[in-house]
Amino acid sequence: MSSLPIIANMTPLEAASPVAAARATGPDWLRRVAGLLGLVVLLALPLLSGSYWTFTLGVCFANAIAIISVSFLVRYGGEVSIGHGVFVAAGAYTVAVLEKYLGLSLLASLPVAAVLGAVLGLVFAFPSRNLSGIYLAVATMALALALPELLLHFSTVTGGYEGLYVKLDALPGVPKNLQRYYLPLFGLVAVALLLRHFRRSRQAMALLLIRTSAHAAESFGVRRSWARLSCMALSAAVAAVGGAMLSFSSSTVSPNSFTLWTSVFLLVGSVVCLHSMSVAGALVGGVFLTLMPLLLAGAGDWVPILYGGALLAVVLGVNALPAGLRARLEGGRS
Repeated sequence: MSSLPIIANMTPLEAASPVAAARATGPDWLRRVAGLLGLVVLLALPLLSGSYWTFTLGVCFANAIAIISVSFLVRYGGEVSIGHGVFVAAGAYTVAVLEKYLGLSLLASLPVAAVLGAVLGLVFAFPSRNLSGIYLAVATMALALALPELLLHFSTVTGGYEGLYVKLDALPGVPKNLQRYYLPLFGLVAVALLLRHFRRSRQAMALLLIRTSAHAAESFGVRRSWARLSCMALSAAVAAVGGAMLSFSSSTVSPNSFTLWTSVFLLVGSVVCLHSMSVAGALVGGVFLTLMPLLLAGAGDWVPILYGGALLAVVLGVNALPAGLRARLEGGRS
């Protein structure tokens, strides 16, 4: 809840009082305390859970970063991508290839993965900068369909069907299972904080203005083509970071991990978390994306029906939450 309506309904003397200040900033303090408590719980989980759950939650965090990349494109570009698995794969294979051929660990290859993701986003966005809506979605879907065949075609580098393994420690002396948990978690928190800072920038306001009214934005000197390129580059960079974390947390990459369904499930995760770019919201999508197939693994032919029912229940349930709670989950409507 914003503090502005509270202050607006007060007299100047009341608004200047310490009590008014406490009332205005109270919800912010509650959110910060809740966020810190949630972070403490996540930090302590590996000490309370077994290695299986430590591994699974590390994958959840990596998937949550990839989901944020899709949510960013929806929020600031107003577009839907069915091909973000391509950028996730770029980040994942960058880490694996640099480790195999150059002996670089995750911390050294992560910046390279982010830059490569941004470059690929620009390469795709430039020729498709005039596409929007269903046409852009189909164009991104074409990328996702072609990706597995491209990975197999360059099998001498990518490892073909068997893929590549990620074995090097990012933090020497720290147990591998803890690295695969904490590094994706820290990556998720870092991405969410950076995007929170970005949302307060003039560039973010320009992107939102373009999305709301392209003609008004162009009258202020903000070009739509610039906005399209910027959104796709930033979104692809975040997706590549998620892919890099995913390859490290799962310790392997292969073409079977980056099919069209990978991109579809990333979009599903973004819808489940209401296109949130906060840690809590992205975790909702990451947990659904990672754990729901595991929970339904033994359902046989009922898996598509149960998965669809679970997706419908989560989406309707989240939309039925009170507006204030839903806004906190989304991390603010910027």
